[in-house]
Amino acid sequence: MSESDQKKDLLRYLQDARDALLWKMEGLSEYDVRRPLTPTGTNLLGLVKHVTGVELGYLCDTFGRPHDVPQGAPKDDSFAAADESREAIVERYRRAWTHTDASVAELPLDTVGTVPWWPKERAEVTLHHVLVRVLGDTQRHAGHADILREGLDGAAGWLVNNDSLGTHDPAERLEYHDRLERIAREASGKN
Repeated sequence: MSESDQKKDLLRYLQDARDALLWKMEGLSEYDVRRPLTPTGTNLLGLVKHVTGVELGYLCDTFGRPHDVPQGAPKDDSFAAADESREAIVERYRRAWTHTDASVAELPLDTVGTVPWWPKERAEVTLHHVLVRVLGDTQRHAGHADILREGLDGAAGWLVNNDSLGTHDPAERLEYHDRLERIAREASGKN
């Protein structure tokens, strides 16, 4: 497999995760995309804002690649302020893709960069290393978004046209859920 093919593979899976993250917000209210849905405050729009910074930090800043995407303070990257629109955050994310994809296209996978926020003794990394890291991080957050969205309105699956679910019938889903609950109770002795 050529380096070009390797890059295409990695970027395809990264794009799948990007698309999944954005799909998880479609059709939801401003309140639902912003509200904290876990005790730690995880929210859908905050996940998108966070991965924007992750992509730019690892795939641009680490390699001295300029970009024009405004970033806030890292401590504020997991939520959207009241004056930040969903549209602006999504647009920044899409703009980040352009810059990060250009870095991947233009640099060899063995290009060495320095992660500015890591300890000096381990700050040197290759493009391949950080691309895999960003892919893993984005997939992880897409999984978070999937669970959050399912909890909000039951929408589940990988993408709108590819949900990877066995059934769409609510009665069959409930029956499956109940079956798993019975198995869990039986296995734990909580009959």
